[in-house]
Amino acid sequence: MPWVLLTLACLAWLWATQGWQKQTGTTFISRGAVLLCITFSLLDWGLLSALRPLGVSFGPIGLALVVLAVMRLFLAASLVFSQRKASRTQALRQSGRRDTPLADRTVSRPAVIGLSVLLALNLGLLALEVDGFYVEPQSLSITRLTVPGPALGSGRPLRIVQLSDLHVERLTRRERDLAAQVAALQPDLIVLTGDYLNQEYVDDPASRAAGREVLAQLHAPQGVYAVRGTVDSPEVMAALFDGLDITVLNDETRRLSLAEGDLYLVGVADLQWTRGRQADAAALKRLAQGVPPGAYTLLLYHTPDLIEAASGAGINLYLAGHTHGGQIRLPLYGALVTLSAYGRRYQMGEYKVGPTTLYVSRGIGLEGMQLPRVRFLCPPEVDIISLAANP
Repeated sequence: MPWVLLTLACLAWLWATQGWQKQTGTTFISRGAVLLCITFSLLDWGLLSALRPLGVSFGPIGLALVVLAVMRLFLAASLVFSQRKASRTQALRQSGRRDTPLADRTVSRPAVIGLSVLLALNLGLLALEVDGFYVEPQSLSITRLTVPGPALGSGRPLRIVQLSDLHVERLTRRERDLAAQVAALQPDLIVLTGDYLNQEYVDDPASRAAGREVLAQLHAPQGVYAVRGTVDSPEVMAALFDGLDITVLNDETRRLSLAEGDLYLVGVADLQWTRGRQADAAALKRLAQGVPPGAYTLLLYHTPDLIEAASGAGINLYLAGHTHGGQIRLPLYGALVTLSAYGRRYQMGEYKVGPTTLYVSRGIGLEGMQLPRVRFLCPPEVDIISLAANP
């Protein structure tokens, strides 16, 4: 594999730059850094290679291994060259003193400390790797939100569960736990906001069967409604939903009669890749014009990219996904990438834009293609939104 050749070549270079001369502080720390890098790179390979056999995730691991190898090489090289620079500086200072040996002739205490720090950093990176690939993607969280809206009556709010971005490849513990977690929330209404299979698995019969098995377990008194996401072709939607007790809204509106008022579900298919975002916005405008004035409207659309059109149309509540919350987030910064037309502006969570409350879900699954199946500071979520007259 390319990452193996890259790692070995760089490590051999680090080793060779010290030559085969007498063991010194610099050669000690250089070769120690090389051995640490090799050891942890092999651990990386073992951990990521085990993802598929253990049924954790089913994507390619090459890119993740390259990134990890580069990070470990960077740590090793930084330590080696900082040690060489320090040794040369000290040697120059001592060169005029005949009674003092050169700084690089013995294994110094700073060299041992440097290797200890390098070991700690590599262990920390390994811990983050275990969390990002094994722990966090399987740790479904529940996010609760209460907004004004028509309730069921007698002060009881309407409980809406939103599921987004399942990205099913095969059944993992995450998918097996999903139905039970949703049922425990006792939803009155379930809405699905797109991307049900991972992109490279959309034509895979086993993935379709797994996705259909997950969807078939979803039930709610007021119904289950779904819209298309960016990877959901008509053929895929038919394979997943035909025969299930789930209503697919393909640029359609449904009225739900509640004790404290009607709720209009507006479902717009995400066809940005084919008809364009402006056409999706036009479809929303047309559907919103068919809703009686003053009626409560709930928009289902895969991405947050229609927020300006939704606000202009007077949509009350807009549920979206697509961004995965960035999937990888940094402290104090947030999402690295969202794949939204608005960049990081609507990366996850609740936003208020004019009359519209937008909620962007972090989603359930993991982005596909050649990307690593990883989450960091961004666990998957099931969202429960309560509509209440007086929240």
